[in-house]
Amino acid sequence: MKRTIKYYRIIWLRHDLAAGLSVFLVALPLCLGIALASGAPLYAGLLSGIIGGVVVSLISGSQLAVSGPAAGLTTLVAASIISLGDYKLFLLAVIVAGLFQLTLGLLKFGEIANYFPSAVIKGMLAAIGIILISKQIPLAIGYDKPDFWTSGFLNLFSAKNFLGNIENFNHHITRGAIMITIVSLFVLILFQQDFAKKLRVVPIPLIVVVLGIVTNVLFTNAASAYSLKTTQLVNIPSNIFASITFPEFSKFFSTIEIWKDGLIIGILATLETLLCIEAIDKLDRRNRITPVNRELIAQGIGNMVCGLLGAIPLTAVVVRGAANVDAGGRTKLSAFTHGLFLLLAVLLVPFLLNKIPYASLSAILLTTGYNLTKPKLFRNMWSLGWKQFLPFIFTILVILCTDLLIGVSIGLLIALFFIIRNNFKTEYKITKQKKFDIETNIIKLNSNVTFLNKVQLRKSLDEIPEYSILVIDGSDCNFVDYDILEIISEYHNKAHDRHIELKLIGIATVNVSAVH
Repeated sequence: MKRTIKYYRIIWLRHDLAAGLSVFLVALPLCLGIALASGAPLYAGLLSGIIGGVVVSLISGSQLAVSGPAAGLTTLVAASIISLGDYKLFLLAVIVAGLFQLTLGLLKFGEIANYFPSAVIKGMLAAIGIILISKQIPLAIGYDKPDFWTSGFLNLFSAKNFLGNIENFNHHITRGAIMITIVSLFVLILFQQDFAKKLRVVPIPLIVVVLGIVTNVLFTNAASAYSLKTTQLVNIPSNIFASITFPEFSKFFSTIEIWKDGLIIGILATLETLLCIEAIDKLDRRNRITPVNRELIAQGIGNMVCGLLGAIPLTAVVVRGAANVDAGGRTKLSAFTHGLFLLLAVLLVPFLLNKIPYASLSAILLTTGYNLTKPKLFRNMWSLGWKQFLPFIFTILVILCTDLLIGVSIGLLIALFFIIRNNFKTEYKITKQKKFDIETNIIKLNSNVTFLNKVQLRKSLDEIPEYSILVIDGSDCNFVDYDILEIISEYHNKAHDRHIELKLIGIATVNVSAVH
């Protein structure tokens, strides 16, 4: 027990503390922005982020996912608050949503996440990266009008954003913001180089934020035209938790709309969470798999707490999770730390947070977005052929034109079309032999093996005992889906650590380190 505590203390000090601080800097403006976009009080977004960090992370089995208010729910939340006519009634709907998710987790319905093809998940990540970059570029140049926290790509060009202000666009650009962004990006890129590893004593995002604050203070003290406007700085009221609203339980059964809205929020939050968990697992360099049913239980409890304390609903969020991975997070302590930083910062130093330029934060998010949609990802998917590239690219395009769930649904349909056309078979055979007291397991793949087999295959691989020989024979296969090859390749990379001698027959490994 003492060794375990010591191990996690070392991991926290070396990796998760810095990662938690980085995620905190990313989550802070998003929590505020999503609350505003949802038509909810400012404190509701911050409370949701705090609960996602402090409560959900402790219950969840995911080591890297970070939960908080989600941009994908803003439209639904805003509509529900308006239709119910009372924020206290909306909080009851949030409790219903949490209860629904908890029930799904207890009934073990979370396994649906395992049936999303790899190409679709990668397309979703790439689309989120593009949206993230598009929403941050205006902030990076000092343009403080765009509704940067909402989901969707085309909304950026709506009348209320870019097109509505194109005539006086130059008036919204602050040259000081551009300078802060350039310096921030330079520092972020510099510290990511191999020669700068020894200099990473302080978290890089913290350096970026401090540089942004100092630069703007110098501009302001010098009465320079480069100084930033208040709308280009984080804005948190000093008494933000003074007027917290709690649910009115006496009206729980007053209208069916509470239960209807709660179920709709619960369904959408569940789908977004499952998709995000699958995506974050793809980003995990240690190939850890999140227990999805436990995740739904954690999300359900988290949303019930949100409803009880006056917060808006939460989900697992790709942007926060990706920022956690980029910052070197190792365990769930990084997500917990980010929630703790949110709580302490809002309670103790709101005046200091209000000096942070959005330009500094946008530079951090620009690098996160780029890491999600690197050009090498597109080249890699193109090299895999049409069966992988078409679901990937259509998922991206539809998400950019509509929203996340519609895009993933279209990508899934295209992937299923290719599978059905190849007339897949679902079975494979496992046999065991024993030679010289060494157990040999033989997995014989038959005919067509698709991503629908990956749940059972993954379980079979995890059941292979240590100090044994495993033979995976695909010599008789007509078609092996890329998802199966990816699982086998990931297993190939870590078989040595489990003292398993792995032999592949008729199966070519794929490069799992070059993509998400």
